[in-house]
Amino acid sequence: MIETMNIAILIGAALVVAAGFTSLLSFRFGAPLLLVFLGVGLLAGQDGLGLRFNDSAGAYFIGSVALAMILFEAGYVTRFASLRLAALPALALSTVGVVATALLVGLAAQLIFHLSWTEGVLLGIIVAPTDAAAVFLLLRVGGITLRDRVRSTLEVESGSNDPMAIFLTLSLIGVAAGTVSGAEFATTLVGQLILQAGVGTVVGLAGGYLIIQAVNRTHFETALYPIVVLALALAIYAVAGLAWGSGFLAVYVAGLIAGNARIRHNVILTRFQEGTTWLAQIAMFLTLGLLATPSEFPAVALGALLLAGFLIVVARPVAVWICLLPFRFSRQEMAFVSWVGLRGAVSILLATLPVIDGLTNGRLIFNIAFVVVLASLLVQGWTIGPVARWLGLIVPSRRGPVDRIELELPGRGNHEIVAYVVDPESPVAKGQRIPRWARPSLVIRDGRTLRPHRFGRPEPGDQIYVITTPEYIGLLDRLFGPQSIANDPQLYGEFALVPETKLADVARSYEVHLPPGDQQLTIGEYLRRELAGNIEPGDRVAIGAIDLIVRRVDATHEIEEVGIAMEQSRAAPPRIPFFQTPSEIAALVRAWRAPVTPQPRVPPSTVAPDPAPEEEDAPPEARP
Repeated sequence: MIETMNIAILIGAALVVAAGFTSLLSFRFGAPLLLVFLGVGLLAGQDGLGLRFNDSAGAYFIGSVALAMILFEAGYVTRFASLRLAALPALALSTVGVVATALLVGLAAQLIFHLSWTEGVLLGIIVAPTDAAAVFLLLRVGGITLRDRVRSTLEVESGSNDPMAIFLTLSLIGVAAGTVSGAEFATTLVGQLILQAGVGTVVGLAGGYLIIQAVNRTHFETALYPIVVLALALAIYAVAGLAWGSGFLAVYVAGLIAGNARIRHNVILTRFQEGTTWLAQIAMFLTLGLLATPSEFPAVALGALLLAGFLIVVARPVAVWICLLPFRFSRQEMAFVSWVGLRGAVSILLATLPVIDGLTNGRLIFNIAFVVVLASLLVQGWTIGPVARWLGLIVPSRRGPVDRIELELPGRGNHEIVAYVVDPESPVAKGQRIPRWARPSLVIRDGRTLRPHRFGRPEPGDQIYVITTPEYIGLLDRLFGPQSIANDPQLYGEFALVPETKLADVARSYEVHLPPGDQQLTIGEYLRRELAGNIEPGDRVAIGAIDLIVRRVDATHEIEEVGIAMEQSRAAPPRIPFFQTPSEIAALVRAWRAPVTPQPRVPPSTVAPDPAPEEEDAPPEARP
């Protein structure tokens, strides 16, 4: 008994360590981490090293707990600013988008695998939710910076579409198993959806408030706070489920509330959750990889690859276009959001449910979903960076990397100790005076501790410790980190203008012709009109031979400074033949409805004959 237990612990620890070390492949070759972890599980399974794991119910339990932990951390790190920026489009993608994708994929699955309509739609719902965890890791590793609205939409969608997919999967399994009739499903679906979403939201709001109070009003040992918060998050998940609500939605909402509140030990909580999220992802992916039987994949490989291609090229783009059409996304942005519909562990987790409930084609659905996920990771996961660059959606980072460590002070104060290593290109290293509010509390130079009032001018490599409040950290980054690239003329223009500058004055200075309707506009008004109010630093609009570039915006995304560049600094984005915007659709409708004026027919006798070759080549003075 003890020997078996030790062997099981050894195997589990070895798999986790192997997954951790193979994650280096992601950083070295850009491989999606989901693919790496699943690969380790498949290699260790019964078709690899021979480990047998056939407990689908156990895999679903492990995956559900792991997913609850992942969603809580996802909500904790999501800022309200991102939610306000992308709430409506993300909500459309996580509801209407999931349903539209499921219906289209269900139709294709019915034709390819001769499944029933219910089983086809069930398979469509299983592969409908996206898994953006690996996507944003790849974006960070590749140094890719997207516009705030696109990034926020993908983040919020990935955290909010899982509850919808799980609810629909559980509902359809009853229909496929014959325990629920189609009429009962149709009549109770909306009510159950409202109940699950409403209870999940209420429990999440209450749970988030409970977490804040538990951290701010108690006096545990510091190391206990992350454990208490994690336990409360799992309790919130369980309570919502017992109350017929969505536990996954509840933990996401609870994380959102707690993460945006002023909470003690925030640095410790954030780091602990990052670690537990990594452990949860590894555990979930390894378990699902062990559950699969790769020798069964060839029987469904061709059809599953066709279905994956249909999902990537047709179903997801159509669903994204329908959902984002009212929100004034550009063609390039809609194309990128559709391409980043990466399928991952949630789809495989949902695919275990038909097996657990004993559906006739349950194992077939599981194998198809697994192959679709692998194809999505291989095709989309490796191409996110190149596609973003090709679509012209990469924007420059507003600030270079900052060598910073944050240490939270004990007690209830809202202060932190922030440690910087002075960058050689920082303003203070180049002679800028340190403001009074940023005076260091400790300076370490060449291993020696210096008195803060006698260390002189900061030198590159100095370790500087400052006691500050969180709202000043961004300003300290600008002092001790590398110079912001906002003044790079290639990215933000040769010089800056205030947005109240008249567009006519700029056009006159650079000999640019303006339409009569634009003569009275300011450059700020012109940019707001051309960018449809969705304004971020780095956005540029060409006008004649110059570019107007947004250099800086305030917290409400109002323009504060505009740059001017004399020539284009990057190639124009490609023209996407799909994803028409509302204005383009309106123009097409007007052109279709406009009456066609018939051209007068010229009699053949009045048509001048073509010139003879010798006359065409003759000089002008020799022609008749």
